[in-house]
Amino acid sequence: MNLQKKIASKILKCGVNRIWIDPANDKVKTAITRNDIRRFIKEGIIKKLPEKKKAKIEEKRQQKRGSIKGSIGAREAKKTKWLKVVRPQRKLLKELKSKNKLSFHSYRAVYKLVKGNYFRSKVHLMTYLKDKKLLTEDKK
Repeated sequence: MNLQKKIASKILKCGVNRIWIDPANDKVKTAITRNDIRRFIKEGIIKKLPEKKKAKIEEKRQQKRGSIKGSIGAREAKKTKWLKVVRPQRKLLKELKSKNKLSFHSYRAVYKLVKGNYFRSKVHLMTYLKDKKLLTEDKK
């Protein structure tokens, strides 16, 4: 029966487990060739079973405060939090320097302040630059 199932699964293009062979019929045991199997498929002795429906995946529930384990530092490292703040600030400084809105010396001084975690955000950085009058406007 295994040989017949393997041949039938290749002909019907499905898995071996989806092949049904009529248990009452003993002719199938004598089938060796593909033509024999094709004939039994036409007669209805060998059939392809329908696919099994997959069970619905349960919706994920949102985690509430009580299920949170560990302190804030354990959930996200201080360094990664710092990097999320510093990288955009450095990118902004680089853009300002490339557009000649910031001199090299003031760029270096502010860069060190950024590294020292002086600014909370990019907006805070821009307000600092405007207050200290470090930004130079393009002359047209």
